[in-house]
Amino acid sequence: MLKRLFKWGLRLGLLVMVLALIFFLSLDSILRAVIEHNLRKQTGLSAEIGRFHLGLTEPVLDIKNLQLYNPPQFGGTPFLNIPELHVEYDRAALRNREIHLTLLRLNLGELDVVKNQAGQTNLLSLGVVLPTKKTGAEDAGRGLAAFKAQTDLDFKGIDCLNVSVGRFRYLDLQNQKNNREQEIGVENFVVTNVTSLENLWGLEVLLGLRSGDFFKPLVEPGNSGAGSSAQDLLKLLSH
Repeated sequence: MLKRLFKWGLRLGLLVMVLALIFFLSLDSILRAVIEHNLRKQTGLSAEIGRFHLGLTEPVLDIKNLQLYNPPQFGGTPFLNIPELHVEYDRAALRNREIHLTLLRLNLGELDVVKNQAGQTNLLSLGVVLPTKKTGAEDAGRGLAAFKAQTDLDFKGIDCLNVSVGRFRYLDLQNQKNNREQEIGVENFVVTNVTSLENLWGLEVLLGLRSGDFFKPLVEPGNSGAGSSAQDLLKLLSH
């Protein structure tokens, strides 16, 4: 009897080990599906992630080929293509409910601004508010307050930010003659010790020079006098 119990116990132990191994091997796939679902739920945009990896023994998050697609009213066209989002973070800070990134590498391959048949712009339809002429400090403070309210985490900074930007496209579903694209061509622009939007001034200037007046179509009638630029885009997406 004891021998039989020992055999069943051994088999059960082996089964638990196999199940645990299967779980850990498929953990990234499970998390990828969860994140895709949450992105769809929170933004209303279809989301696809080519590869997702969360380090278990090291504080690393790696996402490859993240694609967001516009809803049907904007033609179901691509919205955002991010070939790489690589994050290395401070575990000790996270345990204290603080976000301290030691490295953030972002490759924004393509951003598509779409104007639909009703004259609406996809960025504005997502609830993005055009920036006002408030000071950078006020904008940064508002953004950090919103981050704290949504996550209950304090943002402490990014030691090293590495940004690459490919191109921007503008699609007018009312009149395709207005369609155009702008190659930005920023590769591995590095900013250190980022604690607020003010630290991104150099990146804002570079994107502004590379994009010119590309984002002027974001200004709808009634928002006159609010010329848009890549500097504004950084503030838009940070709110």
